[in-house]
Amino acid sequence: MSFREDFLWGGAISANQVEGAFDADGKGMSVADVASYKPNLSVEDYAGHNKVTLKMIEEAKEDQTTEFYPKRRGIDFYHHYKEDIALFAEMGFKALRISIAWTRIFPTGEESEPNQEGIKYYKSIFKELKKHNIEPIVTLSHYEMPLHLSLKYNGWVERKLVDYFVKFAKVCFESFGEYAKYWLTFNEIDSVGRHPFTTAGIIPDKCPEGKIDEAIYQALHHQYVAAALATKECRKIIKDSKMGCMLTKLTTYPNTCNPEDVLLSLNSNLGNHVHADIQIFGEYPRLYKTFLKNNGIKIKMEENDEEILKENTADYLSFSYYMSRTESADTTKEKASGNTIMGVKNPYLPSTEWGWQIDPVGLRISLIELYDRYRIPLIIVENGMGAKDVIEADGTIHDSYRIDYFREHIREMKKAVEMGVDLIGYTSWAPIDCISVSTSQMSKRYGFIYVDQDDEGNGTMKRLKKDSFIWYKNVIKTNGEILE
Repeated sequence: MSFREDFLWGGAISANQVEGAFDADGKGMSVADVASYKPNLSVEDYAGHNKVTLKMIEEAKEDQTTEFYPKRRGIDFYHHYKEDIALFAEMGFKALRISIAWTRIFPTGEESEPNQEGIKYYKSIFKELKKHNIEPIVTLSHYEMPLHLSLKYNGWVERKLVDYFVKFAKVCFESFGEYAKYWLTFNEIDSVGRHPFTTAGIIPDKCPEGKIDEAIYQALHHQYVAAALATKECRKIIKDSKMGCMLTKLTTYPNTCNPEDVLLSLNSNLGNHVHADIQIFGEYPRLYKTFLKNNGIKIKMEENDEEILKENTADYLSFSYYMSRTESADTTKEKASGNTIMGVKNPYLPSTEWGWQIDPVGLRISLIELYDRYRIPLIIVENGMGAKDVIEADGTIHDSYRIDYFREHIREMKKAVEMGVDLIGYTSWAPIDCISVSTSQMSKRYGFIYVDQDDEGNGTMKRLKKDSFIWYKNVIKTNGEILE
């Protein structure tokens, strides 16, 4: 058994990390537009609540430049999208995962009518994708919610955001439904607990003392309900549409066979899966309800919320996978960083320059685990490694380390498919260099395509093909059969 003939090979990008043009054509400010450049961020700071304060946000709002806020400039995909999509097509992409910046459609989130310039821009992108026979996989919320809603309501803590989001989603379905079949609601919805401001617009300063955790779980509930209602609207508006949910797959191992380590890893995995459980099974698991009760966390629900969740479940599960992590009861163990989360260093695995541990077999484990648990189609919508690339004198970029990473992960994907896992697509993160989520660096490069821009924003924005460009082109051409 091999990859299905209609397998969705491609790549994934997000509006806030590539578009730039943060104040063009009526766009409003998003939470991403106040994320500052952090070149010397300690790995310990990848986890937690990001230390976002009202003062930091107000200072960022006053500074309307892009110098210290790289996501405002991105890689100027806003003006280069035709060139970039043509390069994706040259690689043979079957799919491109993109996101729609909420603030291009509703600049503050509270407007009664959408911004037509934003709709026009995204329609032009969808038409360009159609021209190259590339299937869009569209994320409605990818770390780019309106900053106005964060400041006014403390983000998703407020129930009103459900209605605002559903209105935004309906406009997207009505405007772009003829071009897009596959949709996603919230990127890495589980990440609200790791970076509540980035994911849900929660500002700790605006939470009552000692109530940040309750705010996080309340915001999560509102996002679950909003996702279900958006799913309902998608099915009404777009014929044969597929609405998925998305999880950060944080596969966690016990560091040793110490039962305490095993218990910690079990709890970690349960805490990771619960977000998909709610959106796929349509209900809060009993263990999760008990956890909330035991921790004194009270979630406000409206009368028909549980019915909404039950009746509007996801059609497929998408997830990001970059690395695995381990848990240990021994607090003296060496730590390792990861996708905005910390773990204990696994001595059996190598690490990237940013300390992320490379575990291809963990991807196979994740696929088997998720398919056995949910039994619905899976799509890997993010997978890749950040690294520093060097341009040789002749303009070539030899990124064998990136090819090695992808080769081994795709091999493990294939083994999972051979076991019977229903995997329908794979979109690498990211097919083109972009601004990093955690540090807002450009030097942490993921792409098959190099973008000539440094961390300070200097450069020509010229696009260059890396060795991995040709390699991935051949992988797609052979449907994953030739990986050398």
